[in-house]
Amino acid sequence: MAHKYAQLAFTETVRAMQQEQNSRAGYASMDQGEDYNFLLSAVEAEFIAQRDSLYMASVSETDWPYVQHRGGPKGFLKVLDASTIGFADYKGNRQYVSAGNFRNNDRVALIFVDYPNKRRLKLMGRISQVAEDDWQTLASLEDDDYRAKVERGFVIKVEAFDWNCPQHITPRYSESEIESLITPLTNELSELKARLKQQQSVSLTNEDLSKNSSIAKASPPDYPQNSGEGELSLVISGIRQLTPRIRAIEFRHAKGQALPAFEAGAHLAIPVVLSDGKLTHRHYSLCSNPSRTDCYEIAVLNEHNDFKEEHRLDNSDIEASGSATIHQHFTLGLRLNCAQPQNYFPLEQSTDPVVLIAGGIGITPIKAMALTLTSQQRDFSLHYCGRSIDEMAFSDRLIRQLGDNLHLYASDEGNKLNLEKLLTSSPTKAHFYFCGPKKMIDHLLELAQQHDIARSRLHFERFEHKIDARAKPFTVKLKRSAKQFTVSAQESILDAVLAQGINVPYSCKTGECKTCVVSVAKGNVIHKDECLTNTDKANKLMCLCVSRAAQDTLELGDRKSVV
Repeated sequence: MAHKYAQLAFTETVRAMQQEQNSRAGYASMDQGEDYNFLLSAVEAEFIAQRDSLYMASVSETDWPYVQHRGGPKGFLKVLDASTIGFADYKGNRQYVSAGNFRNNDRVALIFVDYPNKRRLKLMGRISQVAEDDWQTLASLEDDDYRAKVERGFVIKVEAFDWNCPQHITPRYSESEIESLITPLTNELSELKARLKQQQSVSLTNEDLSKNSSIAKASPPDYPQNSGEGELSLVISGIRQLTPRIRAIEFRHAKGQALPAFEAGAHLAIPVVLSDGKLTHRHYSLCSNPSRTDCYEIAVLNEHNDFKEEHRLDNSDIEASGSATIHQHFTLGLRLNCAQPQNYFPLEQSTDPVVLIAGGIGITPIKAMALTLTSQQRDFSLHYCGRSIDEMAFSDRLIRQLGDNLHLYASDEGNKLNLEKLLTSSPTKAHFYFCGPKKMIDHLLELAQQHDIARSRLHFERFEHKIDARAKPFTVKLKRSAKQFTVSAQESILDAVLAQGINVPYSCKTGECKTCVVSVAKGNVIHKDECLTNTDKANKLMCLCVSRAAQDTLELGDRKSVV
């Protein structure tokens, strides 16, 4: 069984009850895929470290459960490693019910609750008392700032855990939490009072007022805690720093429900509010195991200066990417209303061998494909390239999950993938799925053409489409509305149309999905897409996101999405 908590908690009787109540289907996927939810990640470790109380259940010799509330300073429960937690047992009322139960039955169940954020973590494990002469372990469990007598120490080997539904958790706040919330307000009130007093004592002219930025300009608004208009309400339930530049973000259903199923290669349109207040959407591949319906996971590359220089991007490109906004403002508990996952990069339903190729952040859809192929027991190999092992997201996890099917290539170690050798040495009927930088994809396509590898065996996804530096500006006319505007040399037609306030549907922005296809009334097109057929092009269709005019003027036809 895959989900370790379900393995322990979902007994035959429980499963029968789920079947009776029509909830079994929603939990069936937890039985599939590789084992998970038995090793604490950084998300769980951080959550546990922030708690100042918990509920602990033991089992007595009379088979009665005993639930005890335990508290202490924040972090009194220590995470010793991915499978071990522990705590110091301070002197209490001397009943020793829990301690006594543990001598007979080492099973223990814990519940941690974050009341302000309505989050709850359940954990099962086996508990043992620390030997009295094991001073090193006992010392690691103590809190020097907590003045209470330590009678013994306990360590718990984690068997399984699960994040619980946030419903019916009433937000409650500790004294320190209330103080942290009120302090900024009281400080702001004091500042406003001082400012008002100053204004009353000094007569300011209009010129003085305009020069006083603290009065004339409002403070920038905080990032909205609920954005987007999609029907799928998600909440950020976990954030992990995978590499110095890549951050994984986990989403769960805001109401604790099972999430819509998706297939490997699917992406999620994430609503992002940019620094100018504009709501836009950025598309990120779902890299979590498709067999899971309890959470989605994406990975976001923060495109900072060295990445900017490498790809010759300017500051406006970086800002428009939205990655900096996500890294700065996406926090636990943030709610996003998204559309259902879409898939323009699916795995073919076939028994033919598969070769997966990923470059950099291109690992995100490829990872989901590898997990799917593993569960299907398909013949595949994954070739993952990056600057260094430290900068290759999920590399440690993939090593454990894929074994000999995984091949890593770190350029800083002089270990580079020979794409031509890989293409020519792979099985004759192999299908190639690749995702990564434009340069890598273009090189692969060129090599495949040279070696007569059928286009039907090549499947790829681009994360970016950069406009040719030699591109020239041109004029676009809309036939029905007669509106006319200029598309600059480094601007797509889609971006220019959106800038005109015209509502046009779009999705991938890389010429792969056909969402922004329009008809052409007059003019020739330089096609840059990967999705239109020769028949589509003969019928005068084009993709607004990547294609351009071949002449100075291009007239778009009678299409509702454009005019």
